[in-house]
Amino acid sequence: MSFDLGKTALEEATKKGASYADIRIGEILDEHLTVKKGVPEEVTLLQTTGFGVRVIVNGAWGFAGSVDLTKKEVIETTQKAVSIALASSKLKKKDVVLASVKTRKGKYSTPMKKDPFKIPIEEKIEILMTAERIIAEHSSFIKSSSAFFRDLREKKLFMSTEGAEINQQITWCGGGLEGIAVKNGEVQRRSYPASFRGNFSTSGYEFFESLALVDNAKKVGKEALQLLDAEKCPSTETSLILSGDQLALQIHESCGHPTELDRALGTEADYAGTSFLVPDKLGKLKYGSKNVNIVADATVPGGLGTFGYDDEGTLAKQVYLVKEGLFTGYQTSRETAAELGFKESSGGMRADSPLALPLIRMTNINLLPGDWKVDEMIEETRKGILMLVNKSWSIDDKRLNFQFGTEIAWEIKNGSKEKMLKNPTYTGITPAFWGTCDAISKEDWEMHGTPNCGKGVPGQVMYVGHGCSTARFRNISVGLIK
Repeated sequence: MSFDLGKTALEEATKKGASYADIRIGEILDEHLTVKKGVPEEVTLLQTTGFGVRVIVNGAWGFAGSVDLTKKEVIETTQKAVSIALASSKLKKKDVVLASVKTRKGKYSTPMKKDPFKIPIEEKIEILMTAERIIAEHSSFIKSSSAFFRDLREKKLFMSTEGAEINQQITWCGGGLEGIAVKNGEVQRRSYPASFRGNFSTSGYEFFESLALVDNAKKVGKEALQLLDAEKCPSTETSLILSGDQLALQIHESCGHPTELDRALGTEADYAGTSFLVPDKLGKLKYGSKNVNIVADATVPGGLGTFGYDDEGTLAKQVYLVKEGLFTGYQTSRETAAELGFKESSGGMRADSPLALPLIRMTNINLLPGDWKVDEMIEETRKGILMLVNKSWSIDDKRLNFQFGTEIAWEIKNGSKEKMLKNPTYTGITPAFWGTCDAISKEDWEMHGTPNCGKGVPGQVMYVGHGCSTARFRNISVGLIK
């Protein structure tokens, strides 16, 4: 049935004068489970079903979507997309040109051992209840505690007038913990395995099990309490070591967003602004030290931005954004790739529902591993601070000047991890910061999943990944800015 509807849309678009058309027909299931203060706070299963049609008519884009999967509605929606394109063509500055893509008929499904949607809700809730109770019972100073689980499945068919027919099923899941301690007006938070909704992977339920929330709940409560009495992070310039969970957000904000080509071209500024990585810097700007190699990779196993094909039918691939410190590439669409003369798209066009227009979105933006061990990195640091788990962030609309705060830190003195520090922050300017990176671990590299990256108007929320490991940066300003 879906194939017949897709064929109908493409035939109607061609009949109405479209030089190109594609359709995405899809269904999304999104389950949220949250336990807070001993009771289930959220138990929801959201479903989105529909289709979206893109067309190029007279050199301009048109798009329309609907939730009504009937032949009549598909024809009318396609006609609406054509009408929008015709109206847009009257104001166009130039014709849309698309980079070539190898026409494919393919299938992709997320590898997994246990389907998270087949695990009883009762089993998931029991794990969350147990973990949350352990945090809450740790001390009367724990004023809020929560545990959460989420899984999502997206089924979609992509067809185009170029002959593409692609079926995909993307599944991901994960979760996390949070404990908030309060004493004498001071508030401290500890999260596991990362802040802001935990960690996620395109995997089966086995990934959620590997997080071992119950086993880690006691540590969450204990460290939240310890932070209340910890010393404040000093204001100084020192060596900074970032664990992978914090470095993932650093990569997201200071490399992921600025290498989106629509931002660099100035045609997108929502949520994250534009970019300092404008096209005349490509192949010329020293983004970081020679140790810094950053790729957009939609093929890495378990990445939250891993899939078979993007929403333009481009096969998943790895693309270098920064190579040995040099800015070498962008995340692109077929249209923006053609604008800069690239032969093909990076394969990062995605929409957060079949009813939304695809945008250039991060896949997995990964910092490749170095050749250090974490212990060696610490032992070789005479004076520094180790920071873990993001707490706050701020970055300007060009993605240059930033300040990040983490939940917890440890002082490093003469190669030894010493006392705990609270309210740690650090600041920097993107190329200068990455230029000080002199050590990257090879032993704790892993994928980190972010399910809530926002972009576009109307806003879309996309799931993306970041692979990285512990890394060291020299002469970084930490603590309060003086």
